[in-house]
Amino acid sequence: MKRLMHNKFHFTFDNIKKQYKKAIDSGYKIITCKEYPECKNQGIPKLLVNRVDIDFSVKKAERLGVIFNELGIKGSFFIRLHAPEYNPFSFENYRIIKFLIESGHEIGYHSEVIDQSIIWNEDPEKCLLIDIKVINEMFGVKICGVASHGGMTGLNNLDFWKDRRASDYGLLYEAYDWFAVTFYISDSEWSQWKCYDKGRRLEGDTRSLQEHALDGRSRIYLVIHPETYYNKHFYE
Repeated sequence: MKRLMHNKFHFTFDNIKKQYKKAIDSGYKIITCKEYPECKNQGIPKLLVNRVDIDFSVKKAERLGVIFNELGIKGSFFIRLHAPEYNPFSFENYRIIKFLIESGHEIGYHSEVIDQSIIWNEDPEKCLLIDIKVINEMFGVKICGVASHGGMTGLNNLDFWKDRRASDYGLLYEAYDWFAVTFYISDSEWSQWKCYDKGRRLEGDTRSLQEHALDGRSRIYLVIHPETYYNKHFYE
């Protein structure tokens, strides 16, 4: 497991589809965040939790949804409500999010309650409960989980959960609950992969999902962002 590869990975939509296909061919059962609490104790040898944080681009999230549909897998898409970059209730974004829901994918809340509470001088619990209600009412769903967003404010939205549990708010999970008990892979550095083994970063390991899948780890937690991917170049 010491073999580190540094070949340049091109974050195209075609390549990420191949990564998922390789994971499937390697025997991984790909599941949503909602499914993980139940599946983790069922003796399934290889699980891959498929999480998508929509930080900036709902349009590119639709492309990932199409890829998942073509592969016959589901993902958990976490949406922001207060992003300057997009309005989830615009005509087109609303259509796309409804498409994801109707395709059987999970919708969750990409929460920014500490940011909200500091910027607005409001109670973070109130912010959380109102935002959950808004998502449920607008999209006709009952979300099961939230994933804390890390933005540009310098504040840590995960701090909200230091002395709280998801179940306190009628939720099944906060998506970082499993960070310290799984093998975590993310594209959040935009131009290369990074990974953590049970919360410990593996410095210099920029291998792709496909390469990690060949190692046969039993629990992979994959977190990707739609805006990382492109057809021909990053700025298209």
